[in-house]
Amino acid sequence: MKRFNLSTLLIAILILIIPKQALAEIGGLTKCSESPAFEKRLKASVKKLEQRRTQYEIDSPPALALQQQIERTKARFDKYSRSELLCGTDGLPHLIADGRWSHAAEFILPGFGFIYISGWIGWVGRKYVRAVSTTKNPTESEIIINVPLALKIMTTGYIWPISAWQELISKELVLPSDEITVSPR
Repeated sequence: MKRFNLSTLLIAILILIIPKQALAEIGGLTKCSESPAFEKRLKASVKKLEQRRTQYEIDSPPALALQQQIERTKARFDKYSRSELLCGTDGLPHLIADGRWSHAAEFILPGFGFIYISGWIGWVGRKYVRAVSTTKNPTESEIIINVPLALKIMTTGYIWPISAWQELISKELVLPSDEITVSPR
């Protein structure tokens, strides 16, 4: 009986503590397709480009380039309005990075892309510095980059997560603390 009372009490406390789902707007943001500021920004951008286009002859290369830019601008705004992006009062799309799965595509995929590319750059840089440290003049090789060696290392850097995992397992990635130099204080 004590267990039943204790479990009932625990469930009641959890029900009271767990927050209810908030149905409020996300910081005053609205869908871009429904935002008047977004439409105003589109019209202002197109109008500015059209005014610049009037300064040139109709079929001149600058006028044609501006016409293409107008079409790209309209296509970009159309793509934003068809997506689920939310716009602020300034008419600009905002990314929601608060952990809601309904906005995961806005942040998680670009986030993973950023982490992968920055990891690639870091891994390749580390590998290059380790490779040139065995040369006759490593300091000079760090300043004046050995381009053929750097390109060779860069082309193999795309598999950096696998290489990092292998080095972590084989204990080559992290040095023991007695091998790490400490600068004088």
